[in-house]
Amino acid sequence: MVEFPQYLGFLLFLTVLTIGFWLLFFLVAFVQYWIGGALWEMFKEWRAKKQQQSA
Repeated sequence: MVEFPQYLGFLLFLTVLTIGFWLLFFLVAFVQYWIGGALWEMFKEWRAKKQQQSA
């Protein structure tokens, strides 16, 4: 039979695991968004520079 401290330890383990999973999920999404935005800004600057040189 499972005793109460073991049950609390298991709940704590599940809580930490779940928080870690969602933090990882959030960070992957945020970093992807951040890199995509940085690349888009670099592309816009490159395009503006190219248009300015041709004009």
